[in-house]
Amino acid sequence: MMRALTTSFQTTLRQHWAQSSAREKTLLRLGGALVAAALLWWVAINPALRTLRDTQVRGPALQAQMQTMLQLQARAQALQAQPKLPAADSKALLEAALPTLGTSARMTVNGERATVTLEGSSADALAQWLAQVRLNAHARPLEMHLTQSQGLWSGRLVLQWASASAP
Repeated sequence: MMRALTTSFQTTLRQHWAQSSAREKTLLRLGGALVAAALLWWVAINPALRTLRDTQVRGPALQAQMQTMLQLQARAQALQAQPKLPAADSKALLEAALPTLGTSARMTVNGERATVTLEGSSADALAQWLAQVRLNAHARPLEMHLTQSQGLWSGRLVLQWASASAP
């Protein structure tokens, strides 16, 4: 059924083409070329040009992001390469850094874990303390249960360090 319709349609088109004047044939060819050129523009050329423009605009931002990622990677590798500290040294360094959080900060130690309870520490002090603890005591946060009230942070942090005696 479908094949018969297609054949019938093709036959009708061929008859119409044969009966058309040279001027009509020229105009139809020109119209077909115009439609083909428009399709080529919308499907192939315009998307490629848009991608090229976007790349030129986003290129510097992507380069900056790549540099940041490479710096973070280098920092992570430097942290991984640091020698492990004995547990007593990590504990002492944690205690030495505790006043950064304020006078109400307390720490309890259980094996290779330390639980720090703080009340009313500023965000800057907390960030500085976390960086100091990570770099100096080689401790990393396992859990954080913090709340913010009027720009000050309170809560509990659980830290762990890998001692030199650990396998």
